[in-house]
This record gives sequence, structure tokens and C-alpha cells, in this order.
Amino acid sequence: MKGNARTGTIARILAFVIVALMISGCTSPTQPVKWPGRDDLIPPDAMKQVPATDPTPPVLHIPGWAQPVPMPSPVSSPGAEDSAYMSPDGSTLFFFFTPDVRLSPEKQLAGGATGIYYSNKMGGTWSMPARARLAASPTEALDGAQTIHGSTLWFASARKGNFREIDYYTCTFANGKFSNIKNAGARLNKELRIGEMDLSPDGTELFFHSTERAGKGGMDIFVTRLSNGTWQDPVPVDAVNSAQNDGYPFMTQNGSELWFTRTYNGTPGIFRSLRNGTAWGAPELVISMFAGEPNLDSAGNIYFTHHYYINGTMKEADIYVAYKN
Repeated sequence: MKGNARTGTIARILAFVIVALMISGCTSPTQPVKWPGRDDLIPPDAMKQVPATDPTPPVLHIPGWAQPVPMPSPVSSPGAEDSAYMSPDGSTLFFFFTPDVRLSPEKQLAGGATGIYYSNKMGGTWSMPARARLAASPTEALDGAQTIHGSTLWFASARKGNFREIDYYTCTFANGKFSNIKNAGARLNKELRIGEMDLSPDGTELFFHSTERAGKGGMDIFVTRLSNGTWQDPVPVDAVNSAQNDGYPFMTQNGSELWFTRTYNGTPGIFRSLRNGTAWGAPELVISMFAGEPNLDSAGNIYFTHHYYINGTMKEADIYVAYKN
């Protein structure tokens, strides 16, 4: 990952889109379907990467947090965990997972283990991650880029019936069950064509990134506001956009901080901007070196994706956390 390198589930999903939309048998199956476990398809020769052997460890640039560390097992595995989203209370972690980054998109999808997973914290220990069952079978859709707002899970999906190759969907998540799965609608998907997104605490602002709209760089962050039940035309968040790639926005629970990923010295870095009234301040670098897609819980702990690159080849990806001091 060099040059305009960045982490991101949408970028990964795009590699699968043609395959996903050509899958046969995308109607509900008549026989029970086996859903592979998360670790079923991790190859036996996959090597778990650790900070001690990481040639490009994350670098913390500002005080207030401890040095970033990987999430513990069983969240971390020799497979690739990516695109973390922690519930505000710090009890449920959602993430994207694929068991073997070396496989072709067709084989990853056909294996049926690639998608959104979640783990619950119970008594200080994280549970074995479970697959979010958001379709009738594990190869009917490819899902990722998730965010949780109250009991509503938003996620991107490559599946039949979309307005475009990848649409956003919503569903209700309660008591470990996913229900009321539906497309987020033509306005957001077909007309505004939102990319990876997050909502303001009151749900009236939707921040997203896009490469399809005029901005300052290849990828920029935009915001659309809900008015009278309709999402208005987006405007760029000029204060945080730059000539680099700016994307993967996250807004803190108090609505006062906008966190995002920007290409920094050739790899993804995490930045934040503080809100003063209605204006956003100049972004500051928080974590660099293959660090992206930030998300914070209500305690201020930072969760993000770190990719391990050795000799220019990605070997693995883990969810890292920088605990608030």
C-alpha cells in the first residue's frame, strides 16, 4: 500500500462487485444453509502478525492516549480484521473480516466467510466473533462499511436489486438479531451516491466521502442534512478536505469532533477536527503509519484499522485501540 494508499472496506468491496452481482441463486434458499465460522477458512500457514515484528507500527502524534495496541484474541486472528465500529458504550465491536488476503475476490466470496462480524464484551473479555447474517445465505451479498446509530445498523452491500453496484442498507440490531433489513433508498444511493458514512448524534447530518463530486482531492468529505424528511443536496466540508484523499468520517457522540482518514506521507493517517459552533477547525494529525477508519467509544478510546505490510505486501490487518489516558 503505497502512494495514495488507504484502508477501507468500500475499496475492498469494489473488488468483489462484479462477482457478487453475477452470483446465481440469490433468492432465498429452500434448504438450510451452512454459514462458515470466522476461522473455518483461515489458511493453516497464515501467520499472526504482532507489534514486535511490525516494520511500520502506528505512530501516536498527540498526548491524551496510550500507545495503540491490537485488540486481543479472539477479536484478532491470523485473518484480516478491518473497518471497526464500536458501540458508544464500548460493549459491541463490529468489523469487516476476510480469512485470507491472498485469495482472489472470487475465492474469498465463494468461501462464504467474508463479511461483517461482531463481538460482545462480557466481564472484560471479548466473545468469539459471530457473523452478522444480513442475507439469506453467506454468498448472496457482500457486506461491510458498517456504522451503528442507536439500534440501527447501516452497512454497504453488493447484492442484486441495488440502485448501483454498492448501496447502503439499514437494519435493526437487538439482542444479537438483525431484522427489518432494507435499502436506504433512492435518494441516498441513486441520487446522492453516498460513500462510507457516519451520522451526527441527532441523526440530522450524514457525513460521507465521495470521489464522484468536485472537491479538493481524489476523495473528499461531504455532508447532507435532513430537512422535512428529505436529505438535502450535499455540501463539501471544506475545513477538513485537502488535496490528499480525505474520507471514512466519524463523528463523536457529542457532535463536537469529526475524525477521518487522510493520506499522510504515502500511507493512511488519522486526523480530527474540532467543531466551534457551526465551523470546523483545522485538522490535526492523531495517528499515522497505516492507520485508518477511526471510531471512538463514549470513553474516548480510539479504534482503527492497521495493515501489516512487509516488503511491500500486505500480510494481515488488525483492529487497534488507543486507550484514553
